Formats: sequence, structure tokens, C-alpha cells
Amino acid sequence: MNHLNIYSNPETLAKTVGPLLMEWIAKSPSSCFHLAVSGGSTPNLLFEELAGQYPDSILWQKTHFWWVDERMVRSADPESNYGTAQRLLFSKIRIPEGNIHRIRGERNPALEAVSYSAEIAGSVPMKDGWPRFNLVLLGMGEDGHTASIFPGHLALLKSQHICEVATHPATQQLRITLTGEVINRAATVCFLVTGNAKANRLSEILSKGEMGKLLPAGGIHPVNGELIWFADRNAAQLLH
Repeated sequence: MNHLNIYSNPETLAKTVGPLLMEWIAKSPSSCFHLAVSGGSTPNLLFEELAGQYPDSILWQKTHFWWVDERMVRSADPESNYGTAQRLLFSKIRIPEGNIHRIRGERNPALEAVSYSAEIAGSVPMKDGWPRFNLVLLGMGEDGHTASIFPGHLALLKSQHICEVATHPATQQLRITLTGEVINRAATVCFLVTGNAKANRLSEILSKGEMGKLLPAGGIHPVNGELIWFADRNAAQLLH
């Protein structure tokens, strides 16, 4: 199923998704809720909402955080997705240290991709040979990329590995990313998309035209799962 929700601004979006996320965690019958998160401005607003509203929630005891992608930098680097989440969320909530599964950006990229894949396979429930996250939270770049799968690198959508090393096309910065096959096996996938600069790409993807099929974010179609788009009014301005 594919759903679209539009909000007046990024702050309202975050204030809506926060309680919804906690409701999904609460309703999950499993003793562990496996959540893969992305970096970016909109997830950061969500982290701040969660830290402000639910610092002492007992639900953090069952929530396991994983990363959709990570830059190969040390955790103290301002570009580290983990470092940002640690500052905005983990340092402010009561969550067991063992529930936070970071990609170690200071390590050799190829070795860390293998190591993180093994950690996921050993912890996240498997279905049909693939890990099945309860929820994957994605962003979308102005170029239509998602995770660290960039235009021109669509092979990563079909990779048979859990994680791959990816290269940013402009900066050549190395990253580790979940592949499309893993993302598409999640029970629920949510896109958080905000800002005028995303409007064209969002329109191309949701219109299901040929242009959208060339964008990595357009290749996210959950297998036996749910796809939900959360967008602000600026990002959704070209939708009919």
C-alpha cells in the first residue's frame, strides 16, 4: 500500500510522525522493534521531538536503532549521522546502550560493510533470506537519491548484499548504505520529504512516470510491506 500525508511545515510533520512512531512501537507484538534511520534535517526534527516528548518512555527498552546509511567519518565528526542522533536523541532518552547499532565510520569501508551486514543478519528477524526491519525511515535528496543510493548507481537497489560501500558522486566521499533489497523487505517504509527543492523529484516519483523510475527513491517498493510518504506543503506543491 502507498499513502501520502501532507503537512504545513517540517515542524508539524515531525510532531505528527513522533507520536505515530511511538504508537507503532507500542503495538508491535515482538519484544524488539528494529528501526533503521537516516540522517538529514527532517529526521533531526523528529529526533528532537522524540527526545522532548518521550525521554523516559519504557518503549525505548525494546527499540533497536540501526542506520540506513552513514558517512565514513568518526562519530565526533559533524557529518556523522550517528553522532547527530547521539547528540539530539540518545543522550536525552533512557535507552540501553546495546540497543544502538551504529555503523563505525572510522573503520575500513569494505570491512565495515561486511561487519554491519553480519550484525544485521544476526539480530534482525529474517524472512525469505533477507532481514525484515519493522520500520525504515528514509529521506530524499534534491537529486532523488535515498539512503546513499545515488542516480546512476541504481544497481545498489538490486544488490544481493545487505550493505554496500557507496560513493557520493560529487564529493567522492565513501559511505555505507543499506541496499534496496533490504529496504524493500521492511514491514513499513516511510519517506520524510520537506522543502521546495524536493518538489520536482517528488512529483516525478509519485506520478509514476518514466523520469521517476530513473531515481533511486522511485525504486522503493516494499515487498509485502507498506510505503508511507510524509511531505510538507513545499515539497508537495506540484502534486495534484
